[in-house]
Amino acid sequence: MVLRQKAEEDGVALGEFLRRRMGLSSTLIKQLKRRPGALLVNGQAAFTSALLRRGDVVAADLSDPPNPRPIPPTPMALDIVYEDQWLLVVNKAAPLPVHHSSFAPEEATLAGALAAYLGPGLTFHPVNRLDRGTTGLMVVAKCSHVHHLLTVQLHTGRFFREYRGVALGRVDPPAGTIRLPIARDPASPIKRRVAPDGAPAVTDYETLAFSGGYTLLRLLPRTGRTHQLRLHLAAIGHPLAGDWLYGTEDPALIPRPALHSARLSLRHPITGALLELSAPLPADMARLVGGAPSPAPP
Repeated sequence: MVLRQKAEEDGVALGEFLRRRMGLSSTLIKQLKRRPGALLVNGQAAFTSALLRRGDVVAADLSDPPNPRPIPPTPMALDIVYEDQWLLVVNKAAPLPVHHSSFAPEEATLAGALAAYLGPGLTFHPVNRLDRGTTGLMVVAKCSHVHHLLTVQLHTGRFFREYRGVALGRVDPPAGTIRLPIARDPASPIKRRVAPDGAPAVTDYETLAFSGGYTLLRLLPRTGRTHQLRLHLAAIGHPLAGDWLYGTEDPALIPRPALHSARLSLRHPITGALLELSAPLPADMARLVGGAPSPAPP
């Protein structure tokens, strides 16, 4: 994929233009310098020391080089809610892991599904990663440059994430903010714990419905700690239904933690357009609170 921009002033070096106007990192510029034909000015190969004239058209090929360790493709149906040449957003199913694991190398993954969908040699660039048991919206960049730009946005007001969770019991107060620092649990390779010396973690929550002993919550993570939503709800005495790690496992109730990435709002890193995307509550969570899958959040 190629990004094109016009020079807006005379005398700017191509390398400076790539950094300042096109937003490329120094590392990426060095990589492009080594790739024949990756940097063009008015259709001709150019060095980064070349001086630009107003109106010159600069083109940079931002496509990833072939992955030296190809991801095994696994064809499967994908619910893609947005796609262009720079990124896509998928409504991830459960219990689909994002990455391959050495413990289960043959297991189907989102990375493998996208390798089948986008073609061989894919370098996988997930932006907001979801646990295998979490459903909903997840952004994947199609090149390292877009991945970098989206990662910079991720924990700012420009990248808004909203979740739905079904918690055990009636959450009281019905709305509030949880401020509890999170650290690794030394007794477990995957578990986290609330600890005074942990990293700051903040979650806003709001009750949307209560039925049959379960509370449907709107969850807004203000920070992005591993297992933040799951641990915060467990810490206030209302773990997610089905959360085997921080609550009680009950496959007959729901075979996963009842958590869903329901809404994303972000600025497109290349075009600057506002993307507002949503995914409806999945059936297994809707059933817990006495209803059919809800429409996508507004």
